[in-house]
Amino acid sequence: MIEDESEIQQMLPERHSSLSPAGPDVIIVGAGAAGLATAIFLRRQNAQARVLVLDGAKRPGAKILVSGGSRCNVTNSVVSEIDFQGGPRPIVRRILRALTVEDTVAFFREIGVPLHEEPGGKLFPDTNKSRDVLNALLTELARTGCQLGPEHRVTGIERDGDGFSLSTSQGLLRSNAVVLATGGLSLPKTGSDGAGYTFVRALGHSIVAPTPALVPLLLDDGFHAGLSGVAHEVSLDLWTIGKRAHTLTGSLLWTHFGVSGPVVLDASRFWLRSRLEHQDMKITVRLCGLDDQALDARLKELAAAQPRASLHATLSKLMPAAVAAASLDTLRLDRAATLAHLTRDDRRRLSLALTAWPLQIRDSRGYNYAEVTAGGVPLTEIDPATMESRVCPGLYLTGEILDADGRIGGFNFQWAWCTAHIAGRALARRIAQA
Repeated sequence: MIEDESEIQQMLPERHSSLSPAGPDVIIVGAGAAGLATAIFLRRQNAQARVLVLDGAKRPGAKILVSGGSRCNVTNSVVSEIDFQGGPRPIVRRILRALTVEDTVAFFREIGVPLHEEPGGKLFPDTNKSRDVLNALLTELARTGCQLGPEHRVTGIERDGDGFSLSTSQGLLRSNAVVLATGGLSLPKTGSDGAGYTFVRALGHSIVAPTPALVPLLLDDGFHAGLSGVAHEVSLDLWTIGKRAHTLTGSLLWTHFGVSGPVVLDASRFWLRSRLEHQDMKITVRLCGLDDQALDARLKELAAAQPRASLHATLSKLMPAAVAAASLDTLRLDRAATLAHLTRDDRRRLSLALTAWPLQIRDSRGYNYAEVTAGGVPLTEIDPATMESRVCPGLYLTGEILDADGRIGGFNFQWAWCTAHIAGRALARRIAQA
């Protein structure tokens, strides 16, 4: 992830310095993935529509640039409602079906960004450059005739007859319809400041309280300190009220502050939502990826095969050597001892510890490091066939501002493309019929 704001700004392209004198049919607030795609899909369906895209950041699309380690994980080879949390799954499923992964791949190929698949079904641009994704979107935005306005920070949106009045840093603007593609609160350096929540509340919507998601976690104990930089495959068990609520498998990265890596990022939203709801969620790690019975059986096999091997050498066959050493030291077991010389109770204690290692979570690293925001506008308050508000006609909502967040792997970008596609087509029809 790029953290230097000046580096972000250098990567971004320029935009128009003035607005067209003709009033827009639609103003799209937010020039990120969802906002740019909404404008493009709209103009592709209705070339006569006057579309204005506004953004308060100096340059558009910063979050696209920093995503996926500056490679931009555009989507995933398989996307379904089970990859998302938040709103009702039937609504999520309906929205996702409006634009398939194949449609998304074809769209990016059309605008000059062929994609390739990597482990986990992640689809990246062939150039492995997020800049190429953003430049292609901006080029297509211009080709279709949309207007990307100069830096305009929208400070308020009000009903104005059949349309809307927008208060901006450059004065008042009016349009018949408004799309909010403002994102949430994640990565505020890219321009996400949560203003969209203020706008939708003023227009009658409720908000599911937001929290960071896909964010590294801070630990209180010192176990992680000596393991910084070590990554390995694990399983995480998430416990609520003494019952296992979720099991997640993937790569964990030990860091100087705690833990990160894909499996931790996916787990973070559950832990943070539980805390928000005043529930006590515990997370334990299967350091070898095995449950206690499977690990106990494996240790017996290794002891029989190499009876003179030390505990450390034996465990190093199942996990990184540094993790094996730290585990044994924490449990006060002699690294040089052999499995054969362990008492039955000590071997059982070892198996139980390695399959339920507690993470002493203090907090997350917050929105500055979160890849997405959980919470937002309830999906029941929008029409999934159009993305139009059910409480404020003429208002459309796309992307991260909605209460649906995907796991790591390109799912949140696919959500942006899908919601944008629905809104763009609906607005094209609306304008044609006006």
